[in-house]
Amino acid sequence: MNESHQLTAIYWKLGSRTLKFTNNCSSTASITAAISARGKTPLVFVEQGVKIDRNVYMDLIREHLLPYAEEDFDGEQWCFQQDSAPAHKANDTQDMLREECPDFISRDEWPPYSPDLNPLNYSVWSILEEKACPKPHPNVESLKRALLKAWDEIDVETLAKIVDNFPNFPKRLEKCVAANGGHFE
Repeated sequence: MNESHQLTAIYWKLGSRTLKFTNNCSSTASITAAISARGKTPLVFVEQGVKIDRNVYMDLIREHLLPYAEEDFDGEQWCFQQDSAPAHKANDTQDMLREECPDFISRDEWPPYSPDLNPLNYSVWSILEEKACPKPHPNVESLKRALLKAWDEIDVETLAKIVDNFPNFPKRLEKCVAANGGHFE
């Protein structure tokens, strides 16, 4: 049997209202990361003021995601999932993913606004927020240190439970369809 593994990656700006970081963190940081049931990439900070366009995003994939996946999956089949951010849906990005990833969920296969289907959005970021931001941080460096520490504390067993929680995924899909592809949690 050819087993396929899922690798989820997303760019997210901490401090957004979706994550409710504005209530607990007075500082913000833009980060990117990827997870699988086997582990996670390093947490990567994007310089303040850098807009994540298709070129920046493709560089992040090439520099961080692909080396992690190559080492972690060592030739095994894996599938890349991302959300529908504009840089993720760009033609150049989609073409690169077709060439570089053994499998990925294309923009045509993914709802336009679907944070509730991405494990980083519906689970991991809230774990990170809870660990890193129990109180406001006085500056960005303090926030970054707390985020790195919190990221390191998220263990493989936790990630495996989140990613492998596939039996509940059909329920999430039903809710997403009922919300016309939009946010439902």
